[in-house]
Amino acid sequence: MDNKPLLGISSCLLGNTVRFDSGHKHNDYITETLGQYFDFQAFCPEVIAGLGIPRPAIHLVKTTKGIRALQVKNHAIDVTAQLQMAIQQILAHPNLAHLSGFILKKDSPSCGMERVKIFAEQATSQPSERTGIGLFAAALQQQYPNLPLEEEGRLCDPILRENFIGRVFVYQRWQQLMQAPISANALIEFHSDHKYLIMAHDQNSLRELGQLVAQAGTTDLVSLQAEYIQKLMQALSKKASRGQQGNVLAHLMGYLTDYLEREDRAELVETIQQYQQGYLPLIVPITLLKHHFRKHPHPYVRRQYYLKPHPSELMLLNSI
Repeated sequence: MDNKPLLGISSCLLGNTVRFDSGHKHNDYITETLGQYFDFQAFCPEVIAGLGIPRPAIHLVKTTKGIRALQVKNHAIDVTAQLQMAIQQILAHPNLAHLSGFILKKDSPSCGMERVKIFAEQATSQPSERTGIGLFAAALQQQYPNLPLEEEGRLCDPILRENFIGRVFVYQRWQQLMQAPISANALIEFHSDHKYLIMAHDQNSLRELGQLVAQAGTTDLVSLQAEYIQKLMQALSKKASRGQQGNVLAHLMGYLTDYLEREDRAELVETIQQYQQGYLPLIVPITLLKHHFRKHPHPYVRRQYYLKPHPSELMLLNSI
């Protein structure tokens, strides 16, 4: 695959022996499947911080000074400053601005994206609720708030997996759009090409984004594009329900109404309904729609990324 998106990734997930116990957390799906369609840039904040391999385990602790990274067996040893220096080093890495997404190691005090354990200051205390975020993950979100992030554990969920990978490809297309000075027409075309993809996630956001794009010829494009990509990535991060997907499928079917025979129309309606009721995966009505659009092409529909959000070989629509 040419022009693969570049993903940042926690180094241990690629099989690199960088964990505190000299081990790794190699993830076959990431390396064997996603590796065919993505390039990876690996990072391990704890190694870059010079904490060593192997090294004493650390966890996040709520102290009077805030959340700190302390050694598990000796809370007197605080490595927060070392980690923060390493994080700033990573954030300054020249490839970081070219990333189209990032896969993080779940539960890690440095890389965990959510639900990381926060411990009390007394080493013998039980952990509090899982309310924390890894120090590096928090800094990454702050510097790149629009960058698609996901944890490797959540990639086991087919809906979250498809959502993340779909966002990565949208973000890559946006990055490519930003390589040249943006024009009002380019922004309008980008939005138009993603209309039904956005609709599947949030119709209110589609309306708001449409209103933004309508200002493209009359307002400062630099500030407009910044607001647009922020709202777009927020919208796409929402799960698309079967009802919302069914609504999009019905809209697309509307372009075929004048061309379909009664039996074909009935079959398409029934297929969409069966998908909405949970009897069929999304790939079935989409494949049927694409079949009819090959026979009755429509220039606007042909451009819609909703029908081709990511490489079909990943089979992401087969499980949702």
